[in-house]
Amino acid sequence: MEEAVEKEFILNMLGKYSETVIDHARNPRNVGNIPQCDGFGQGTGECGDTIGIWLSVKNDRITKATFWTDGCGTTIACGSMVTELAQDLPDEEAKKIDQDTLLHALGGLPEDHVHCAALAANTFAQALQDYLELAKFPWKKAYLK
Repeated sequence: MEEAVEKEFILNMLGKYSETVIDHARNPRNVGNIPQCDGFGQGTGECGDTIGIWLSVKNDRITKATFWTDGCGTTIACGSMVTELAQDLPDEEAKKIDQDTLLHALGGLPEDHVHCAALAANTFAQALQDYLELAKFPWKKAYLK
């Protein structure tokens, strides 16, 4: 980002967003996809942002979670945070990650961006459900390559 654009971006976020949101928006964690993942979810929010979430799971524990989005800084922060929260969780614990979990972890969001947390949480739940469905029928994974 150009220095002037970055300064404007930060000044625009200060006061509206927590330091955690700003940090995850500027320095997102776990960006990218996972080839031959164990679970995948994709969703589009009411604002038009799209997010994809990939999971790697070993012994019913999430070993890696990544995301990609074409969305705003808030959606980037939510994707980054949901993947951080999911790392190393057993799948049963991961089911508890929801919009409120994300909002709490991020230190809240302005009302007009709460839908970004819902998008990330719902897409994560979809990826987890995809893993759980494939785990019931492991032979199906070979057909998805």
